[in-house]
Amino acid sequence: MSEHRLRLGVVGRLGRWTAGHFRIVAAAWLVVAVGLGVLAPRVETALSGAGWETTGSESVQARDLIDGSFNGFGTYGQVVVVHALDKTVSDPAFERVLRRVENKLKSDPALTAVVAPRAGVSISPDRHVAVIRAGAAGSANDMVRAADELKGSLARLGSDGVRVNLTGAAGMWSDFNQANKSAMMKSELISWPVTLAILVLAFGSLVAAGLPLMLTIVGLVAAAGSLWIGTQIADISIWSMNFALMFALALGIDYALFIVYRFRAAFFGSRLSAQDAVAVTMDSAGKAVLFSGMTVLISLSAVMLVPSPAFRSTSLGIMLSVVFVLAAALTLLPAALAKLGPRLNRLALRRVHSPSHHSPRSAAWGERLWRRPLPYGVAALALLVALALPAFALHTGMPSIKVVPPGDNSREGYDTVQKAFGPGSTGPLQIVAPSAQAAQAAAAAQRDPGIARVMPVQPGGGGMVLVQAIPTTDPSARATGTTIDRLRAALPPAALVGGPAAENHDLEAALSAKTPLVIGVVLGLSFLVLVLALRAPVIAALAVVTNLLATGAAFGVAKWIFQDGIGHSLLGFQPQGFLDAWGPVFFFAMIFAISMDYTVFLLSSAKEHWELSGGDAKAAMTGGLAQSGRVIFAAGAVMVAVFFTFALSGPLAPKEMGVILGAAVLLDAFLVRLLLVPVMLRLLGRWAWSSPEPLHRLVPDVRVSHA
Repeated sequence: MSEHRLRLGVVGRLGRWTAGHFRIVAAAWLVVAVGLGVLAPRVETALSGAGWETTGSESVQARDLIDGSFNGFGTYGQVVVVHALDKTVSDPAFERVLRRVENKLKSDPALTAVVAPRAGVSISPDRHVAVIRAGAAGSANDMVRAADELKGSLARLGSDGVRVNLTGAAGMWSDFNQANKSAMMKSELISWPVTLAILVLAFGSLVAAGLPLMLTIVGLVAAAGSLWIGTQIADISIWSMNFALMFALALGIDYALFIVYRFRAAFFGSRLSAQDAVAVTMDSAGKAVLFSGMTVLISLSAVMLVPSPAFRSTSLGIMLSVVFVLAAALTLLPAALAKLGPRLNRLALRRVHSPSHHSPRSAAWGERLWRRPLPYGVAALALLVALALPAFALHTGMPSIKVVPPGDNSREGYDTVQKAFGPGSTGPLQIVAPSAQAAQAAAAAQRDPGIARVMPVQPGGGGMVLVQAIPTTDPSARATGTTIDRLRAALPPAALVGGPAAENHDLEAALSAKTPLVIGVVLGLSFLVLVLALRAPVIAALAVVTNLLATGAAFGVAKWIFQDGIGHSLLGFQPQGFLDAWGPVFFFAMIFAISMDYTVFLLSSAKEHWELSGGDAKAAMTGGLAQSGRVIFAAGAVMVAVFFTFALSGPLAPKEMGVILGAAVLLDAFLVRLLLVPVMLRLLGRWAWSSPEPLHRLVPDVRVSHA
């Protein structure tokens, strides 16, 4: 069949070309996969472990001043805790361990000066705990890497009941990143077999089920290699790899499911050749995948509005994985489908009948919703609203030490210091000021009711002084943030407040300020892309609103679990009383990115039937659901299974991610896309697809039907 008779668009013509040039496409992707895959194993050690800060904030400026003027004793200087239950610092065994620790720190090129424990400052009143500090010779990321190397060897220096733990900001991020990496890898190992099982059930064939996994692997390997190249230019957070891994799996499966399912319907359900079936598939399903990818990239790019290196680089890493998966879905996958042709159904676990273009069960469900839209629609809406309402009472805060697993070096050292020196001792506020303002700065700190004690003023280079103030409250407590704000208002204008607690406070403030902007950008641009794809502003707006409703419901569930602690013993975590502050921004963008997949798949299928039927509202609703329902159901089942495996992982951060994303996909795929949106199409009728005349002149006519 000719290209002209098929009336192919750009994506369809690309699909047809790749179908006829399998060797060229496969060779090109082999070069990409091998070339970048060689670099992929290096990425883990090249990625940065810090970056959770606000670029240009007062606390970061203070850290830079302190590191330059006080031998690197800013936020990321190393903190080592030596302690014993039955020995004091004057005991010979304790003294031997102290000497070994000091010598180890002095010999490390990543560190500058080492400050031995001092009575009344870094030796506890009962003399069972001593704290040794070492200055940072490098950046925050360098110090997290140094902590990776140091914590094990330092722990081994303990003997005779004397224990050694590396803690502080560098030690905490080292343990936090390592625990999350282990949890992510564990979850991936569990999720891959589950994913394959669901895909085999969806397709009935191992060959067909393997294509989504092929797409995922290619996208992930290419993204990992690209990330390593990126690390040679700028610091990129280790979280970018973790999230890229998850997104490559999520989107690779979604895109491949949609395209493979539509190809099977076109090839086995007609007399088209494999190349023509690919062309037809890509001209409809391929366009939907392209628009879906655009909305995903838009959602993730909005996260880059947050002025934090960790947020921006993590968003960049996920976007790289999306770009590669999308490129593979539009080129490698159609080439593979054309090459396989009838062999796509090989290795079937059961008899595979030639699939129809529609799922009978989804079609029957569509007919039921058409006959009785109100009971189903009202029930779905009521449930979503009930789940979303608690989200208005959601509290956020910067991660506390509870995100580090019990028994890790940094958490054990943290707990020891707090018990020995008080709750605020693990988050000292570092006030750096010109020497002429030293007395004024120290007096302001001593007057503040939120400060437990003020250390002696330390003179430094460049005519600067350092005043360390110990808060009365835990670093993650809201009261500590209030103390920081109050102290900044009382200090001389040239004085800056830094330290770990201040950096967390500034990042939380930046997140609070940027969250409405990020949400607005995601909503607005997602609406514009849907209007471009559908030329139907009414249903595009309602699709965005229902996405927002499902997202709110997921955060309502998060409020119950992570803030109120409901079910925390079942999930195996200790509640902090709030959701981590980076959650709303990051998870909102990620939920919207994934949810838009299902939105585009459903509405593009509905629009295709609207066009083919000449404007029949019932054909659009029931036909679109019959055509995409099975894919949405299978993709949703895979994603829910994958995300909930993260909810069972060790540390708190993967649990938050797994529960929130899993709940969002569960609600969005099964309650919104397969129920509420079809009901809206039924109730709106022709109005759902109406388009004002000015829009026709502004927006190109992107048809998703291939007839």
